[in-house]
This record gives sequence, structure tokens and C-alpha cells, in this order.
Amino acid sequence: MPEYIIAPSIIASDFAHIADEIAACESAGARWLHVDVMDGHFVPTITVGPLFVEALKRTTKLPLDVHLMIENPERHIEAFAKAGANNITVHVEACTDLEKAIAQIKSLGCTAGVTLRPATPVSTIEPVLSKVDLVLVMSVNPGYSGQAFMPEMADRVKELRVQLDSVNPKAHLEVDGGMSLKTIPIVKKAGANAFVTGNAAFKHPGGSAAGVGELVSLLAG
Repeated sequence: MPEYIIAPSIIASDFAHIADEIAACESAGARWLHVDVMDGHFVPTITVGPLFVEALKRTTKLPLDVHLMIENPERHIEAFAKAGANNITVHVEACTDLEKAIAQIKSLGCTAGVTLRPATPVSTIEPVLSKVDLVLVMSVNPGYSGQAFMPEMADRVKELRVQLDSVNPKAHLEVDGGMSLKTIPIVKKAGANAFVTGNAAFKHPGGSAAGVGELVSLLAG
């Protein structure tokens, strides 16, 4: 299985001090920065676009793990790739041709991820499991930060771990939603290796470096 990775979700950070927040993540051992892109259509919230990703790229050497929660992602993949995304993850529900979208991401020099809402059957992404570099399990309904972890999603992680071990063992299996000191061990045991953390990283009483550091130490233990 690939190495264990903490990927702080930069949307949960203090944008007024974002350079300091990124430096804290780097110093505490984060391996990726996760960027949630929301368009107000596929999900109710509006967040950031390619210009924000471009600014992040100038600020950090950490890989940028960009999660597109947007309608018609095929229209915007190139812009995010040019802005500096390292991985681009798209939703099966939003793509008109999922395999084509994955091929497009890879053709632009990025790794490709696929994800799905908690209510969407795993069968919808099975045809591309051998072709992606990352599978993202949403353990909350996408669109809002700070939601509680849905424990039934641990079974989804187990199911996908078995499938990936069979057809694509090098692919990362990532979980996003309610990841904390309490929930990361649950999905780690189920087979996940990458963990997107928002409030647990950035809302820690000791600051972001302490929040990220605790999560990194948890995985190292």
C-alpha cells in the first residue's frame, strides 16, 4: 500500500494568514495540501478557482491535491492543471464522460483521482479503478466544512481497498470528511492511506502546526 499521508484542507485555514498556515503544515509534516473547489451548483458553496491554486503553487512545494466539486469539470481541468495542480480529482456524478476526463487530466501532466457522493454506488466508478491514481471516499456529503464523519463509509473504504488491491494496488485511497484523531484510525484500519483534514488541522487550540503534527504523529505510531 502507498505511504500514509496527511493532506490538510486549505479551505479550513485562515486566509488572512495563509502563507503562515502553509508554513505550519509543511513544518508539521503534511505531505499534500488539499484544495476544495466548489462552484455553487454541484454543491451549494462557492470557494476558490485556478487563481487561488496558482497563488498556492508560488507559496509551497507541497503537492496540490485539487478536488473539483463542480459541474462540467472537463471545461476547467486544463485551467487547474496550468495553475499548478498536481492531482485533480473529479466526481463521477459531474462528468459526462468519466474515462475521457481522467485521460484529459493525465494528458496535462497531473495524476487523476475519482470520487463519488456517499449515496452514489461504488459500481459507478468501478470501470475506472484500474486507470486512476487516487480514489477519494467522501465520508460526508460534499459542500460544507465541519460535518461529522459518516461511520458507514468505513465499509466503503474496505470495499474499495479490496478492489484496488486487485486491479491497481499503487493507487492512493483517500478519505475526506470529519477526519480527526478519533476517525482516522477507523478508516486507516479499513485500508485508507491518505486523509484530508480540515478543522482537526486548522482549528486546533495550539495552532495549525500542533493540529497537523498530532495527526502526523498518529499515523507514525
